[in-house]
Amino acid sequence: MTTAYEPNKVLVNEEFKVVGTRPIRPDGADKVTGRAQYGADYNAADLLYAKVLRSPYAHAKIRSIDTSKAESLAGVLAVVTGADTIPPKDGESADFGLGPQPMKYLRDNAIATDKVLYQGHAVAAVAAQDVHTAEEAIKLIDVQYDVLDPVLTAPEAMKKTAPILHSDLTTDEFGNSNVADHFQHKMGDLDKGFADADVVIEREFNTATVHQGYIEPCNVTALWNDDGRIHVWLSTQGPFQYRDALALALDIPQSRIKVTPMEIGGGFGGKFPLYHELAAVLLSRKTRRPVKIVMSRREVFEGTGPTSGSNINVKMGAKKDGTIVAAKAELRFEAGAYPGSPVGAAGMTSFTCYDIPNVVVDGYDVVVNKPKAGAYRAPGAPNAAFGIEQVVDELSKKLGIDPVEFRLQNCAKEGTRRADGPVHPKVGGIETLEALKDHHHYQSPLTPAKNGGKVGRGVAFGFWFNAGLQSTVTISVNADGTVNLVEGSPDIGGSRASISMQAAEVLGISADEVKPLVADTDSIGFSFGTGGSRTTFATGWAAYEAANDVKAQLIDRAANIWGVDPESVEMQDGIVRSKTDTELSMTFKDLSAQLNDTGGPIIGRGSVNPAGVGGAFAANIIDIEVDPETGKVDILRFTMVQDAGKAIHPSYVEGQMQGASVQGIGWALNEEYYYSKDGTMDNSSFLDYRMPTSLDLPMIDTVIVEVANPGHPYGARGVGEVSLIPPQAGIGNAIENAVGVRFESLPMKPSVILDGINNQNN
Repeated sequence: MTTAYEPNKVLVNEEFKVVGTRPIRPDGADKVTGRAQYGADYNAADLLYAKVLRSPYAHAKIRSIDTSKAESLAGVLAVVTGADTIPPKDGESADFGLGPQPMKYLRDNAIATDKVLYQGHAVAAVAAQDVHTAEEAIKLIDVQYDVLDPVLTAPEAMKKTAPILHSDLTTDEFGNSNVADHFQHKMGDLDKGFADADVVIEREFNTATVHQGYIEPCNVTALWNDDGRIHVWLSTQGPFQYRDALALALDIPQSRIKVTPMEIGGGFGGKFPLYHELAAVLLSRKTRRPVKIVMSRREVFEGTGPTSGSNINVKMGAKKDGTIVAAKAELRFEAGAYPGSPVGAAGMTSFTCYDIPNVVVDGYDVVVNKPKAGAYRAPGAPNAAFGIEQVVDELSKKLGIDPVEFRLQNCAKEGTRRADGPVHPKVGGIETLEALKDHHHYQSPLTPAKNGGKVGRGVAFGFWFNAGLQSTVTISVNADGTVNLVEGSPDIGGSRASISMQAAEVLGISADEVKPLVADTDSIGFSFGTGGSRTTFATGWAAYEAANDVKAQLIDRAANIWGVDPESVEMQDGIVRSKTDTELSMTFKDLSAQLNDTGGPIIGRGSVNPAGVGGAFAANIIDIEVDPETGKVDILRFTMVQDAGKAIHPSYVEGQMQGASVQGIGWALNEEYYYSKDGTMDNSSFLDYRMPTSLDLPMIDTVIVEVANPGHPYGARGVGEVSLIPPQAGIGNAIENAVGVRFESLPMKPSVILDGINNQNN
């Protein structure tokens, strides 16, 4: 069933000329015509092609590596192994987001030295004249392993009898173990809170490892120049992060590395870490020729960074009047082979949707024999929400309160303290839930079954804190009245348009008169990568500052032309005029044409590290049908409501909401890394790793709620991540309402649902 979109809930008082409109995307023509250059499209003179040899074992010691046969194969120019990486120095460490960790972890994840820690772990790489020779060469490399027992889940890895992955991984609390970190957030008196509760629900949940599922495989071309400088072309969300990580891995200054981000065919958080780039750079150092590596789909699954599987315990208590008084969560997240799961973000977002006086959240970062975990769209939060939002639903049922009303009654608002410490600024949680409650979907009867199955409706709620961080933009004025905007944040979801629009709003010109360019790391100041729902917020703010710099210079230039005090000149809606003399005015275009004759070019600069980040809420309504004979779940109707602050480009916001919802559907129903007992991934292709297609989906209806973020010039909040948080729990709640069984593990695939139905009937 497809319905007309509900009107967006615009709660922003200020009207804008460009911000909030829907201009054509500046990169659209190149992409639809095939002219856009992606990483795999890059070619260079004397280009070599490389392939990576990967471990067939999930856990093993490397006894020896013999590369002689590969090196002697005609057409092979170089082979590298872990022996070609920089040996670790005593006490050498780097902070990868979890406090200082051994530098060895960064290098070993790129090319293993003494141990392999997951199936697909890189152990060697070959550069050859062509891909086929490189493929033949890696088959000739003889690696001798001492195979060890793997450990594949956090609860198993935390047992005292579990195989230890790292002999040097120790904590004060656990000693040498697989637990890399443990933190606790605490607020109020938990014991008293549960004692005061009339209803208490406690459940355990498990989520499987899943992949971001980006269309474009990871790729890199690297050139180690004769002057010692390194140039890298690749598909990346964070060119500066790649530059800095490569500098650490190679133990060289950042200034020797130039990273050029190409067009990117999806990332969702998964294209930040180092994967095969180190191998490409080392091969280029040996050959002094450019080296290209393009991963196969199997390599993407087995050798990149999926999100964590997790084991979560949730306990919540509420009074008869519907007030939630206590909540506890224990979060055990798989970090993969090296420390650094998104359990920290899960801890920050657990229970953050609600005003609960007594809360304890314990988080554990646990290494297991799987690929090093990467970020995936609101990393960690969907795992926690899958459990918490089902318990919230169960509480509302026990108390006989409508599930949306129950959430409204307990919803966090401005001034509510989070368990991890911060106090909510102005947020739109209540407004989001009210839009959900008032929506035609929620007010209408349950969608009828299409195939004679059992139908159910579920709702869920989610929060993501969003990010700010550093961004830089420059704007130069052209003589024809257009401007060139240069930024350092790769465009994944339309940020070139949304950033250009914010500059255009300041300058009083149209969005298509701003020509955006994502530059290399030598050509723009430091900019954090595109992730964390930060780019439109932070890089857009940098564009706002750069445009205001241009505006100030234009005012000075006009004042000089007219021979008046700059204080008496203003610029509004693209027109520079005197405040006192109506005869003195000119358009932005007219003034631009005179720059070279009146002082030369104008370049505006904006560099920000903004603190006014606004968290975002999302909620959904989902109607499903369960086939009781097969366990198959069909999505009948799906509505997503999200607070975007101010939607800079509403079409892009709707697209982000829809895309995240579809990923949530896949995560809920089908997607998982399916491992055998020896740690082998048995479904490393899109044939067996089942992602939803258009045939599996209804129209994803969206409602944008706009509660302006006071910490941004135009009220923007991040939009890319929060809509992935509620779908898994929403679908779980819908299934329970359909068949009367609560499913506590992801994915909720047909076999699992069928078993649950049969067990209930027996």
